[in-house]
Amino acid sequence: MAQLPLQFTEYTRQLMGAERFERYLKSFEEPAPVSIRLNPRKGLEARGERFEVRGEPVDWCRGGYYLKERPNFTMDPLFHAGCYYVQEAASMFLDEVLRQMHNAYANQQPSSIRPLAALDLCAAPGGKSTLLRSALPADCVLYSNEPIRNRASILLENVTKWGYENHIVTNCYPRDYRKAKMKFDLILCDVPCSGEGMFRKDEATIREWSPQQVEKCWQLQREIVADAWACLNEGGFLIYSTCTFNTKENEENIRWILNEYDAEVLKVEIKTEWNITGSLLEGFHEPVYRFIPGISRGEGLFMCVLHKKGMFARRSRDYGSSLTRLRLVADETTARQDKAVTNIDLSYQDAMKFLRGETLTFSPDTPRGIVEVSFDGHPLGQMKNIGTRANNLYPKEWRIKTTHIPTEYEPILKKI
Repeated sequence: MAQLPLQFTEYTRQLMGAERFERYLKSFEEPAPVSIRLNPRKGLEARGERFEVRGEPVDWCRGGYYLKERPNFTMDPLFHAGCYYVQEAASMFLDEVLRQMHNAYANQQPSSIRPLAALDLCAAPGGKSTLLRSALPADCVLYSNEPIRNRASILLENVTKWGYENHIVTNCYPRDYRKAKMKFDLILCDVPCSGEGMFRKDEATIREWSPQQVEKCWQLQREIVADAWACLNEGGFLIYSTCTFNTKENEENIRWILNEYDAEVLKVEIKTEWNITGSLLEGFHEPVYRFIPGISRGEGLFMCVLHKKGMFARRSRDYGSSLTRLRLVADETTARQDKAVTNIDLSYQDAMKFLRGETLTFSPDTPRGIVEVSFDGHPLGQMKNIGTRANNLYPKEWRIKTTHIPTEYEPILKKI
């Protein structure tokens, strides 16, 4: 077990209570659970196919599964095709929140009005964004933003592979959205935090933790929320989340929001067997949701749903000149893709060669030009067939670097 900082241990034992804290410590003796979330768009429903996943369902997420062990996802072409996303199970609680939020929204608004625009303000690497895009109405536009450029590129890759329309990736600071005067009906603020909830999964977060970092984080989080609240339409919802335990970054920030803005907390109905912990701040009893390793089945997560008081009114989602104030993220290779003249379904070995960026040779009767290549019917990308060989058009920064390809394919998703 990694050595936890003494100041963290003393504070968190007092915060959680002795019995709960001992269960948390015991979780370090067990491997962190591995979980994936299926992509409903990638043929699982549209093509009438069903997949069997070797694992147990995540109770609070449609299409979420715990795997019995951690496979080598890099060696699965369906992972690169966006058929599923490797996501920590507690963060999938967002799916349950969205489902219940939709019901609450439908009850208070006319049935003819639906949210038109949503924003994931701190979105990389894309787990919650891809979940949002799957759960939101098809005609809702989702903006996924990441301030750090290299992380924004990773976000774009994951969003592109997920394969949904009406999904825009930006590389901006929260204040840029405020300056652009853009308005949204739903905003997710999965804010940067001190990462206490990831200690079991990532030892680097232990080394980076300090009381000074906690102080820095809760102040930054309030700045982000202030920018987000200015971008939220009346009647809209703000989902606040962190992957940390302390109340400064969690309950105390929610209390600050309630004191600062015309906001109310939306209750989410949960089941007892999920073992989700409520508020740990004395005197604060608003409904908040905390996942603690060793108690709930996942890593550390805190989440709260806030409603901006007022009535929603239909508004245009055509932002026009506002978009010119945002830095849109677009990969030149994916942006200039041409229409393919044919589709070729590759063997496992050839699919892995394609993902490594290698050239392939097709049969002589294959039409020359842009060819879409797939694995098990799921598109991977494009190649340019020039006859003697097919040149690889898979983005260089997406290519896998493994030198060894297994001789046999062990599918994580098995067709039934």
